[in-house]
Amino acid sequence: MTGHQLQGKDFLWLLESATDAMIIVGREGAILVANGAAERLFGYAQGELRGHRIETLLPERFRGAHLAQREGFSAHPHTRPMGAGFDLCGLRRDGTEFPADVSLSPLQTEPGGLVMATVHDITRRKLAEEALARRAAQLAESEARMRAIVETAVDGIIAIDERGLIDSFNPGAERMFGYREAEVKGRNISMLMPSPFREHHDACLARYLDDGEKRIIGIGREVVGLRQDGSTFPMDLAVGEMVLGGRRLFTGIVRDIGERKQAEEQQTRLLRELESANEELKSFAYVVSHDLKAPLRAIGSLADWIATDYTDKLDAEGKEHLRLLVGRVHRMDALIDGILQYSRVGRVREDRIAVDLNPLLHEIIDMLAPPPGVIISMEGTLPTVMVERTRIQQVFQNLLSNAVKYMDKPQGRVTIGCVADGDEWQFSVADNGPGIEERHFERIFQLFQTLAPRDRVESTGVGLALVRKIVEMYHGRVWVESTIGEGSTFFFTLPRTASDENSAIRGEP
Repeated sequence: MTGHQLQGKDFLWLLESATDAMIIVGREGAILVANGAAERLFGYAQGELRGHRIETLLPERFRGAHLAQREGFSAHPHTRPMGAGFDLCGLRRDGTEFPADVSLSPLQTEPGGLVMATVHDITRRKLAEEALARRAAQLAESEARMRAIVETAVDGIIAIDERGLIDSFNPGAERMFGYREAEVKGRNISMLMPSPFREHHDACLARYLDDGEKRIIGIGREVVGLRQDGSTFPMDLAVGEMVLGGRRLFTGIVRDIGERKQAEEQQTRLLRELESANEELKSFAYVVSHDLKAPLRAIGSLADWIATDYTDKLDAEGKEHLRLLVGRVHRMDALIDGILQYSRVGRVREDRIAVDLNPLLHEIIDMLAPPPGVIISMEGTLPTVMVERTRIQQVFQNLLSNAVKYMDKPQGRVTIGCVADGDEWQFSVADNGPGIEERHFERIFQLFQTLAPRDRVESTGVGLALVRKIVEMYHGRVWVESTIGEGSTFFFTLPRTASDENSAIRGEP
């Protein structure tokens, strides 16, 4: 091809009709011809590239190396890709870059030394390659993460193929069954099952493969495992199915539930013992209410009869002894009643109903009939709670009667309050009585414990123990705060429920 031929209409028509960007460069690197596709690719107007050096179309960082490569190509021209081994970039007129593939073809001309460069914008290919690389990295990361989970899982994870042969066996399974993975890989999974499960396994797997009947796929169940030492253990088994690399695999996740089974058996045994204890308690309550109270009532009646019929024959000391006897009988009767009440809590149940505490507290106060020097009042309005009516009545009755009984001030005040605290009601019964030393805060809630001498204040020591038992039966808490000489406040909590209708509670959110 001569220089004249290079300017021929046929050649230029062919160059312009090409969809690829084509540039013809002289020996010194000057652009002689650039087709329309090349001008559009690099952002130049028609004919504007002619005369520019080819390095104009390269980013600055490539230009020095390109000069040396161009001279080497001129010395030994042959068709080849440009930039093999590293990424090439083209530089548009507006300064933006794009990844490019460049093919060099020498042209035989009379002056010699012409080169045609065919340029492809490979932006889309690069983006696809980058997306593919990111996806591969994500898959590798996901695989590594999954491998780490499998390797560190406490549960045993075992994969088998369609023939029932073990494909993988994680460290959790190694610890559980006593085998190393190398010892079981490729062997039938039935080796980990005792009879008669072992003999039925292959048939179950074949039946599933034939008709897809899901006996355990996706369903957890309890089975028995066989260790290497021949011992067996109960385990939970969940099986899943997957296709990996064209292979159909079944993955089983197994968990040793031996300790759980032992705990369940112990719980069952304790429940039986509790039922037996409840029966004994029921029998004890029957004996107390019938066999003890009957002679006690007889003693009380006899003492009253003696005090009435022999009043003129008894001196002052005899009358005092009879008074003390009657007092002891009444105390014993009250103690028996307290024990019976305590034993019934949690054993004898009533229906839980919505109890409006406002009228209930008025009834309790009227029944207590506090002396004129003691005023019992309520702060705000109390809520409606879901409880056994008798039990909540016993709680307030014991707290209020204690406050009245131990009052040491001429003007006694007892205040009942309630605030909403999250998902609980917090009730309080505060008094301005003698107060309680902190060292006794826990002791007073124990059965038969009293702080004042029984000869001075009549008490069975059952009331606060009963309060604690009832409150804890409702999953609440009870405690006391007190200052000596200033008074005490007893607190207890009850759960709030959807039936708590009254919203006029101080502090309710």
